[in-house]
Amino acid sequence: MSQNSSNFGKVAVLMGGHSAEREVSLMSGTGVLQALRSRGVDAHAFDPSQRDIGELRKEQFSRCFIALHGRHGEDGTVQGALELLGIPYTGSGVMASSVAMDKVMTKRIWRCEGLPTPNYVWLAPDQQDRERVRTVPDELGLPLIVKPPREGSSIGVTKVMGYSQMQDAVRLSARYDADVLCEEFIEGEEVTCPVLGTGASATALPVVRIIAPDGAYDYQNKYFTDDVTYQCPSGLPETEEREIQRIVLASYRALGCRGWGRADLMIRASDRKPFLLEMNTSPGMTGHSLVPMSARAAGISYDELCVRLLQSATLDYPPAGGEEAKV
Repeated sequence: MSQNSSNFGKVAVLMGGHSAEREVSLMSGTGVLQALRSRGVDAHAFDPSQRDIGELRKEQFSRCFIALHGRHGEDGTVQGALELLGIPYTGSGVMASSVAMDKVMTKRIWRCEGLPTPNYVWLAPDQQDRERVRTVPDELGLPLIVKPPREGSSIGVTKVMGYSQMQDAVRLSARYDADVLCEEFIEGEEVTCPVLGTGASATALPVVRIIAPDGAYDYQNKYFTDDVTYQCPSGLPETEEREIQRIVLASYRALGCRGWGRADLMIRASDRKPFLLEMNTSPGMTGHSLVPMSARAAGISYDELCVRLLQSATLDYPPAGGEEAKV
Protein backbone atom coordinates (compact mmCIF):
# COMPACT_ATOMS: atom_id res chain seq x y z
CA MET A 1 0.00 0.00 0.00
CA SER A 2 1.60 3.22 -1.14
CA GLN A 3 -0.68 5.61 0.75
CA ASN A 4 -0.96 6.06 4.50
CA SER A 5 -4.45 5.14 5.69
CA SER A 6 -4.83 8.46 7.48
CA ASN A 7 -4.46 10.26 4.14
CA PHE A 8 -7.78 8.85 2.93
CA GLY A 9 -9.62 11.25 5.22
CA LYS A 10 -13.16 10.48 6.31
CA VAL A 11 -14.50 7.53 4.30
CA ALA A 12 -18.11 6.47 3.76
CA VAL A 13 -18.85 2.81 3.04
CA LEU A 14 -22.09 2.93 1.07
CA MET A 15 -24.18 -0.15 1.86
CA GLY A 16 -27.77 -1.31 1.99
CA GLY A 17 -29.68 0.84 -0.47
CA HIS A 18 -33.05 0.19 -2.09
CA SER A 19 -32.37 -2.74 -4.43
CA ALA A 20 -33.43 -6.37 -4.21
CA GLU A 21 -29.83 -7.10 -3.22
CA ARG A 22 -29.98 -4.95 -0.09
CA GLU A 23 -29.35 -7.86 2.28
CA VAL A 24 -26.20 -8.92 0.42
CA SER A 25 -25.02 -5.31 0.25
CA LEU A 26 -25.26 -4.97 4.02
CA MET A 27 -23.10 -8.07 4.40
CA SER A 28 -20.55 -6.77 1.88
CA GLY A 29 -20.45 -3.33 3.46
CA THR A 30 -20.01 -4.67 6.97
CA GLY A 31 -17.01 -6.71 5.86
CA VAL A 32 -15.44 -3.76 4.06
CA LEU A 33 -16.08 -1.43 6.99
CA GLN A 34 -14.35 -3.77 9.44
CA ALA A 35 -11.42 -4.31 7.07
CA LEU A 36 -10.83 -0.60 6.51
CA ARG A 37 -11.08 0.19 10.21
CA SER A 38 -8.59 -2.59 10.97
CA ARG A 39 -6.14 -0.77 8.70
CA GLY A 40 -6.61 2.53 10.50
CA VAL A 41 -9.03 4.10 8.00
CA ASP A 42 -11.61 6.54 9.43
CA ALA A 43 -14.49 4.61 7.85
CA HIS A 44 -18.22 4.99 8.54
CA ALA A 45 -21.30 3.08 7.38
CA PHE A 46 -23.71 5.08 5.20
CA ASP A 47 -27.02 3.67 3.94
CA PRO A 48 -28.48 5.82 1.11
CA SER A 49 -31.93 4.36 1.76
CA GLN A 50 -31.86 5.79 5.28
CA ARG A 51 -30.06 9.09 4.73
CA ASP A 52 -29.96 11.82 2.08
CA ILE A 53 -26.86 11.32 -0.01
CA GLY A 54 -26.21 15.08 0.17
CA GLU A 55 -25.18 14.52 3.79
CA LEU A 56 -21.93 13.05 2.48
CA ARG A 57 -20.77 16.55 1.58
CA LYS A 58 -22.22 18.17 4.70
CA GLU A 59 -20.34 15.69 6.86
CA GLN A 60 -17.16 16.23 4.85
CA PHE A 61 -16.55 12.72 3.61
CA SER A 62 -13.45 12.57 1.42
CA ARG A 63 -14.04 9.25 -0.36
CA CYS A 64 -16.72 6.63 -0.79
CA PHE A 65 -16.32 2.87 -0.97
CA ILE A 66 -19.36 1.66 -2.90
CA ALA A 67 -20.53 -1.65 -1.44
CA LEU A 68 -24.02 -1.26 -2.93
CA HIS A 69 -25.33 -3.92 -5.31
CA GLY A 70 -28.03 -3.67 -7.93
CA ARG A 71 -30.20 -0.68 -8.74
CA HIS A 72 -29.44 2.74 -7.31
CA GLY A 73 -25.96 1.54 -6.39
CA GLU A 74 -24.35 -0.34 -9.23
CA ASP A 75 -26.18 1.25 -12.17
CA GLY A 76 -24.57 4.69 -12.43
CA THR A 77 -27.10 6.59 -10.34
CA VAL A 78 -25.07 6.82 -7.13
CA GLN A 79 -21.95 7.33 -9.22
CA GLY A 80 -23.60 10.34 -10.87
CA ALA A 81 -24.61 11.78 -7.52
CA LEU A 82 -21.04 11.44 -6.24
CA GLU A 83 -19.76 13.14 -9.39
CA LEU A 84 -22.02 16.12 -8.63
CA LEU A 85 -20.87 16.13 -5.00
CA GLY A 86 -17.23 15.90 -6.11
CA ILE A 87 -16.49 12.92 -3.85
CA PRO A 88 -14.19 10.24 -5.36
CA TYR A 89 -15.63 6.72 -5.29
CA THR A 90 -14.52 3.16 -5.91
CA GLY A 91 -15.34 1.19 -9.03
CA SER A 92 -16.51 2.14 -12.49
CA GLY A 93 -17.79 5.54 -13.53
CA VAL A 94 -21.29 6.59 -14.52
CA MET A 95 -21.45 5.25 -18.06
CA ALA A 96 -19.64 1.94 -17.51
CA SER A 97 -21.73 1.25 -14.40
CA SER A 98 -24.96 2.01 -16.24
CA VAL A 99 -24.11 -0.09 -19.30
CA ALA A 100 -22.76 -3.07 -17.35
CA MET A 101 -25.88 -3.13 -15.19
CA ASP A 102 -27.96 -3.71 -18.31
CA LYS A 103 -27.16 -7.21 -19.57
CA VAL A 104 -28.76 -6.56 -22.96
CA MET A 105 -26.66 -3.45 -23.62
CA THR A 106 -23.60 -5.29 -22.34
CA LYS A 107 -24.18 -8.16 -24.77
CA ARG A 108 -24.64 -5.75 -27.67
CA ILE A 109 -21.27 -4.14 -26.97
CA TRP A 110 -19.50 -7.45 -26.50
CA ARG A 111 -20.92 -8.74 -29.77
CA CYS A 112 -19.76 -5.62 -31.59
CA GLU A 113 -16.29 -6.27 -30.14
CA GLY A 114 -16.34 -9.87 -31.32
CA LEU A 115 -16.45 -11.28 -27.78
CA PRO A 116 -18.32 -14.55 -27.14
CA THR A 117 -21.63 -14.32 -25.30
CA PRO A 118 -24.69 -16.62 -25.50
CA ASN A 119 -27.43 -15.94 -28.04
CA TYR A 120 -30.40 -14.09 -26.59
CA VAL A 121 -33.91 -12.74 -27.11
CA TRP A 122 -34.91 -9.44 -25.52
CA LEU A 123 -38.58 -9.13 -24.60
CA ALA A 124 -39.67 -5.53 -24.13
CA PRO A 125 -42.86 -4.95 -22.07
CA ASP A 126 -45.04 -4.98 -25.20
CA GLN A 127 -43.50 -8.28 -26.39
CA GLN A 128 -44.42 -10.47 -23.42
CA ASP A 129 -47.78 -11.72 -24.63
CA ARG A 130 -48.40 -15.47 -24.60
CA GLU A 131 -47.97 -15.93 -28.35
CA ARG A 132 -44.55 -14.20 -28.43
CA VAL A 133 -43.26 -15.88 -25.30
CA ARG A 134 -44.02 -19.39 -26.52
CA THR A 135 -41.88 -18.86 -29.64
CA VAL A 136 -38.68 -18.05 -27.71
CA PRO A 137 -37.58 -21.71 -27.28
CA ASP A 138 -37.86 -22.11 -31.06
CA GLU A 139 -35.18 -19.42 -31.41
CA LEU A 140 -32.86 -20.34 -28.55
CA GLY A 141 -33.48 -24.04 -27.98
CA LEU A 142 -34.08 -25.77 -24.66
CA PRO A 143 -33.12 -25.52 -21.91
CA LEU A 144 -32.79 -21.73 -21.78
CA ILE A 145 -32.40 -19.05 -19.12
CA VAL A 146 -34.93 -16.30 -18.37
CA LYS A 147 -33.82 -13.40 -16.19
CA PRO A 148 -34.30 -9.69 -15.50
CA PRO A 149 -31.56 -7.81 -17.38
CA ARG A 150 -30.93 -5.25 -14.63
CA GLU A 151 -30.78 -7.41 -11.51
CA GLY A 152 -27.99 -9.48 -10.00
CA SER A 153 -27.33 -12.26 -7.49
CA SER A 154 -29.47 -14.65 -9.59
CA ILE A 155 -32.64 -12.84 -8.48
CA GLY A 156 -35.64 -13.61 -10.70
CA VAL A 157 -33.71 -16.19 -12.77
CA THR A 158 -35.33 -19.37 -14.12
CA LYS A 159 -33.80 -22.28 -16.00
CA VAL A 160 -36.57 -23.23 -18.41
CA MET A 161 -36.64 -26.92 -19.35
CA GLY A 162 -39.83 -26.95 -21.44
CA TYR A 163 -42.34 -24.75 -23.25
CA SER A 164 -44.82 -25.03 -20.39
CA GLN A 165 -42.45 -23.17 -18.03
CA MET A 166 -41.96 -20.11 -20.23
CA GLN A 167 -44.96 -18.06 -19.11
CA ASP A 168 -44.19 -18.42 -15.39
CA ALA A 169 -40.51 -17.69 -15.98
CA VAL A 170 -41.29 -14.47 -17.85
CA ARG A 171 -43.79 -13.40 -15.19
CA LEU A 172 -41.22 -13.97 -12.44
CA SER A 173 -38.55 -11.99 -14.28
CA ALA A 174 -41.00 -9.16 -15.02
CA ARG A 175 -41.57 -8.72 -11.27
CA TYR A 176 -38.04 -7.35 -11.07
CA ASP A 177 -37.63 -5.62 -14.44
CA ALA A 178 -40.04 -4.40 -17.12
CA ASP A 179 -37.77 -5.98 -19.76
CA VAL A 180 -37.02 -9.70 -19.85
CA LEU A 181 -33.84 -11.34 -21.13
CA CYS A 182 -34.06 -14.87 -22.53
CA GLU A 183 -30.66 -16.44 -23.05
CA GLU A 184 -29.27 -19.57 -24.66
CA PHE A 185 -28.23 -22.07 -21.98
CA ILE A 186 -24.59 -23.06 -22.18
CA GLU A 187 -24.09 -26.58 -20.85
CA GLY A 188 -20.79 -26.80 -19.02
CA GLU A 189 -18.77 -25.35 -16.17
CA GLU A 190 -19.40 -21.99 -14.51
CA VAL A 191 -16.41 -19.80 -13.73
CA THR A 192 -15.76 -16.24 -12.67
CA CYS A 193 -12.76 -13.98 -13.07
CA PRO A 194 -12.11 -10.67 -11.26
CA VAL A 195 -10.19 -7.70 -12.64
CA LEU A 196 -8.28 -5.00 -10.77
CA GLY A 197 -7.14 -1.72 -12.28
CA THR A 198 -7.97 0.53 -15.20
CA GLY A 199 -7.29 0.54 -18.93
CA ALA A 200 -4.02 -0.92 -20.13
CA SER A 201 -2.84 -1.43 -16.54
CA ALA A 202 -5.83 -3.59 -15.58
CA THR A 203 -4.98 -7.18 -14.65
CA ALA A 204 -7.08 -10.32 -14.36
CA LEU A 205 -6.93 -12.25 -11.09
CA PRO A 206 -7.03 -16.07 -10.90
CA VAL A 207 -10.13 -17.79 -12.28
CA VAL A 208 -12.56 -19.35 -9.79
CA ARG A 209 -14.40 -22.51 -10.79
CA ILE A 210 -17.91 -22.85 -9.27
CA ILE A 211 -19.43 -26.26 -8.58
CA ALA A 212 -23.01 -25.94 -7.31
CA PRO A 213 -25.37 -28.75 -6.25
CA ASP A 214 -27.27 -29.87 -9.34
CA GLY A 215 -25.85 -26.80 -11.10
CA ALA A 216 -28.11 -24.53 -9.01
CA TYR A 217 -25.88 -21.54 -8.33
CA ASP A 218 -28.85 -19.48 -7.15
CA TYR A 219 -29.34 -16.70 -4.58
CA GLN A 220 -29.62 -19.11 -1.64
CA ASN A 221 -26.54 -21.14 -2.59
CA LYS A 222 -24.52 -18.02 -3.37
CA TYR A 223 -24.88 -16.38 0.00
CA PHE A 224 -26.52 -18.55 2.63
CA THR A 225 -25.25 -22.14 2.32
CA ASP A 226 -21.93 -23.94 2.21
CA ASP A 227 -23.10 -26.43 -0.41
CA VAL A 228 -21.23 -24.79 -3.29
CA THR A 229 -17.62 -25.78 -3.98
CA TYR A 230 -15.21 -23.14 -5.23
CA GLN A 231 -11.88 -24.04 -6.79
CA CYS A 232 -9.19 -21.38 -6.82
CA PRO A 233 -6.73 -22.14 -8.28
CA SER A 234 -9.33 -23.33 -10.76
CA GLY A 235 -7.57 -26.51 -11.82
CA LEU A 236 -8.27 -25.62 -15.45
CA PRO A 237 -5.55 -26.21 -18.05
CA GLU A 238 -3.21 -23.20 -18.18
CA THR A 239 -4.22 -22.41 -21.75
CA GLU A 240 -7.92 -22.25 -20.75
CA GLU A 241 -7.19 -20.07 -17.72
CA ARG A 242 -5.18 -17.63 -19.82
CA GLU A 243 -7.84 -17.48 -22.53
CA ILE A 244 -10.55 -16.74 -19.97
CA GLN A 245 -8.40 -13.99 -18.44
CA ARG A 246 -7.76 -12.53 -21.91
CA ILE A 247 -11.47 -12.46 -22.79
CA VAL A 248 -12.40 -11.00 -19.41
CA LEU A 249 -9.86 -8.19 -19.70
CA ALA A 250 -11.13 -7.41 -23.21
CA SER A 251 -14.75 -7.39 -21.99
CA TYR A 252 -13.85 -5.12 -19.04
CA ARG A 253 -12.03 -2.62 -21.24
CA ALA A 254 -14.77 -2.70 -23.90
CA LEU A 255 -17.29 -1.51 -21.31
CA GLY A 256 -14.93 1.18 -20.01
CA CYS A 257 -14.77 -0.31 -16.50
CA ARG A 258 -12.25 0.87 -13.96
CA GLY A 259 -11.08 0.11 -10.42
CA TRP A 260 -12.40 -3.43 -10.23
CA GLY A 261 -15.01 -5.79 -11.58
CA ARG A 262 -15.84 -9.46 -12.00
CA ALA A 263 -16.99 -11.28 -15.10
CA ASP A 264 -19.08 -14.45 -14.96
CA LEU A 265 -18.68 -17.03 -17.71
CA MET A 266 -19.68 -20.52 -18.82
CA ILE A 267 -17.27 -22.97 -20.44
CA ARG A 268 -19.18 -25.03 -22.99
CA ALA A 269 -18.57 -28.71 -22.32
CA SER A 270 -18.70 -29.76 -25.96
CA ASP A 271 -15.74 -27.67 -27.14
CA ARG A 272 -14.41 -25.88 -24.02
CA LYS A 273 -15.30 -22.48 -25.48
CA PRO A 274 -15.87 -19.75 -22.84
CA PHE A 275 -18.94 -17.49 -23.06
CA LEU A 276 -19.32 -14.20 -21.18
CA LEU A 277 -22.54 -13.89 -19.15
CA GLU A 278 -22.22 -10.56 -17.35
CA MET A 279 -19.88 -7.99 -15.82
CA ASN A 280 -20.31 -7.01 -12.17
CA THR A 281 -18.97 -3.53 -11.45
CA SER A 282 -19.67 -3.68 -7.70
CA PRO A 283 -18.97 -7.32 -6.84
CA GLY A 284 -19.88 -8.92 -3.55
CA MET A 285 -17.48 -8.69 -0.62
CA THR A 286 -19.19 -11.15 1.75
CA GLY A 287 -17.71 -14.26 3.34
CA HIS A 288 -18.92 -16.25 0.31
CA SER A 289 -17.77 -13.73 -2.28
CA LEU A 290 -15.47 -14.61 -5.12
CA VAL A 291 -13.29 -11.52 -5.61
CA PRO A 292 -11.73 -11.87 -2.14
CA MET A 293 -11.23 -15.60 -2.78
CA SER A 294 -9.44 -14.95 -6.07
CA ALA A 295 -7.41 -12.14 -4.52
CA ARG A 296 -6.22 -14.47 -1.75
CA ALA A 297 -4.98 -16.90 -4.39
CA ALA A 298 -2.98 -13.99 -5.85
CA GLY A 299 -1.50 -13.21 -2.43
CA ILE A 300 -3.80 -10.27 -1.59
CA SER A 301 -5.57 -10.40 1.78
CA TYR A 302 -9.16 -9.19 2.23
CA ASP A 303 -8.02 -6.14 4.21
CA GLU A 304 -5.36 -5.26 1.65
CA LEU A 305 -7.87 -5.66 -1.18
CA CYS A 306 -10.27 -3.22 0.49
CA VAL A 307 -7.53 -0.64 0.99
CA ARG A 308 -6.32 -1.04 -2.62
CA LEU A 309 -9.81 -0.45 -3.91
CA LEU A 310 -10.26 2.58 -1.71
CA GLN A 311 -6.94 3.93 -2.93
CA SER A 312 -8.22 3.66 -6.53
CA ALA A 313 -11.27 5.86 -5.78
CA THR A 314 -11.62 8.59 -8.37
CA LEU A 315 -14.07 10.72 -10.38
CA ASP A 316 -14.96 10.76 -14.05
CA TYR A 317 -14.53 14.54 -13.99
CA PRO A 318 -12.34 15.71 -11.10
CA PRO A 319 -12.92 19.37 -10.17
CA ALA A 320 -10.39 21.94 -11.29
CA GLY A 321 -7.43 21.70 -8.97
CA GLY A 322 -8.17 18.02 -8.32
CA GLU A 323 -10.49 16.97 -5.54
CA GLU A 324 -8.40 13.83 -5.19
CA ALA A 325 -5.30 15.88 -4.49
CA LYS A 326 -6.93 17.09 -1.27
CA VAL A 327 -7.53 13.64 0.21
